Amino acid sequence: MVSLPEELQAREAAARRRVEELQTEAAELAVRLEKARADLSRLEITRETVAQVLAELSAVEAAPEVEARDVPEPKEASASHGVGVMAVPPWREGLVAQVLPDVYRDIVEIVADAPGPLQAKQIVPRLGLEATTAKIEGTRGKLKRLVERGWLNEDAPGRFTLARHDGDANRVKSR
Repeated sequence: MVSLPEELQAREAAARRRVEELQTEAAELAVRLEKARADLSRLEITRETVAQVLAELSAVEAAPEVEARDVPEPKEASASHGVGVMAVPPWREGLVAQVLPDVYRDIVEIVADAPGPLQAKQIVPRLGLEATTAKIEGTRGKLKRLVERGWLNEDAPGRFTLARHDGDANRVKSR
């Protein structure tokens, strides 16, 4: 006959083995989940990019054609921008954020409303996106593009503020 303490030890050992098995399964599932999340993020970014490119191409095709005599001569050759559409125009006097594609306009408005400089990882949740590495890096690329085009400043590495131009304090207007 088995004593009570021996029976309890046997049951405890069996329970410990089961816990270890479940922990191993959980670790394997966590790895699979992270891979699935990464795949989903890449697909979301691809879909968003394709939708944006198609929308831009549709907008270019839908624009009214202007006769050649009405088009001013270019002062210099413009740089190639992939499919020939510049999604984020360079800032110039009188230009408002409404000319920007939606996500860029949202970013400019978020930065404009902030009390101080923002980082990409702070902007992503405010855009309603999950704070994954892919979303943060995608947003960082958009921020850098806005800096290149004169809409934002990068006062310190990775810290973005609204670019201030003389006499344009009311440049960013809400939708």
